[in-house]
Amino acid sequence: QVQLVESGGGLVQAGGSLRLSCAASGRIFGGYAMGWFRQAPGKEREFVAAIRWSGGSTYYTDSVKGRFTISRDNAKNSVHLQMSSLKPEDTAVYYCAAAIAYGSRSERDFGSWGQGTQVTVSS
Repeated sequence: QVQLVESGGGLVQAGGSLRLSCAASGRIFGGYAMGWFRQAPGKEREFVAAIRWSGGSTYYTDSVKGRFTISRDNAKNSVHLQMSSLKPEDTAVYYCAAAIAYGSRSERDFGSWGQGTQVTVSS
């Protein structure tokens, strides 16, 4: 089991930037995917981005392409989400998650989750 702790959320104006971090502990294998999901008030949790632990391949949901960048630091066992050109609709609780296989956008395939960090974008 992988333990995950997010940090870096906060309040930012539209057009601004934030960088989320996720510290991972436990055994992480090369084929794992580390991902970010988000849940806005009254909405279902949705996939945002994911990265393969070995190799660094990435994929994103369409609404954040070109604005968000996911990265990982294998030496520090951490994953980051750099968010730029933020919009009010990006307001949500952001969750870090780990999956034993790469390629899924479904939360059902991610077995480890952090507690979430709030991101609020004001207009």
